[in-house]
Amino acid sequence: MDVKKQPGCVMGHQVSREDMDLINRLAKTALTPEQVYTFAVRLCDNEVDRDWERFDTSALTALSRLFIGKSGIFDHNWSAEGQTARIYRTELCRENGFTAAGEPCCYLKGYAYMLRSEKNSDLIQEIEGGIKKEVSIGCSVSRSVCSICGQTSCSHQRGQTYDGKLCYFTLQEPTDAYEWSFVAVPAQRKAGVIKAFAQEADGSLRGLLAHSPAGLKQLEVLEKEAGMGRAYLASLRKELVRLAGLADESLDLGIFAGITEKLDEPELLELSRSCRSRLDTIYPPAPQLRSKAALSPAEDDGAFLI
Repeated sequence: MDVKKQPGCVMGHQVSREDMDLINRLAKTALTPEQVYTFAVRLCDNEVDRDWERFDTSALTALSRLFIGKSGIFDHNWSAEGQTARIYRTELCRENGFTAAGEPCCYLKGYAYMLRSEKNSDLIQEIEGGIKKEVSIGCSVSRSVCSICGQTSCSHQRGQTYDGKLCYFTLQEPTDAYEWSFVAVPAQRKAGVIKAFAQEADGSLRGLLAHSPAGLKQLEVLEKEAGMGRAYLASLRKELVRLAGLADESLDLGIFAGITEKLDEPELLELSRSCRSRLDTIYPPAPQLRSKAALSPAEDDGAFLI
């Protein structure tokens, strides 16, 4: 049984290193973040749709595997010319509430990529502007079960109510996923509801700068300098703990080391200076060469031996 479901929308997504690893498994040549545009698509959910059909959660789980690597086209027109994007990752997402079938709400999200090319520039702008958003999937399933009698073939009418129970058919045991398409009219009721792109970002600076090569380069420089700064502070803390242990043998160095983690550079330097001053008092430096006045007659002959 072939099925085409038209659920939801396209949502902006920030590319990460993990994304690029998955994308390059599908690409013939290694791509960089600057060469790709990525976005997240609500492929299908487990709610009863306008065709009085639904996927169960097991079907969504199976589809999550089947849709990896599948092409995005237009209006289910199976033509190579229409191939625009490709799914490189999927995940099953939970939502609040329950479906008409009594299951917790969930949906299948797909992450797609396309090349940043002159050909795709208009489409990318339409996606960003919310013009191209609704999508439909094409797949095949083994079973379609009636909610009234539990049979795959019966006389019950979809959308009708029998003794207070709604008739719909549950699509089960997917066997293949063909493609997903941009469409004008979706079948599922959540179609067209697009979330703000920022909700798809991971909140990190790298995520926010994912589409800015210059910004990413500056961030890498800052991260390197920050690493050097952390190493410098770690060396200051280690030296302060060493000095404090020499200055006061009764000091619990484990506790003191924890205290130093809360100190900044000026505080670490000042405490280190104080510890060195105390050590100079406890262990005054002894010169290698002493004046003759400070020597006993027995030491006089060896006074200048080093």
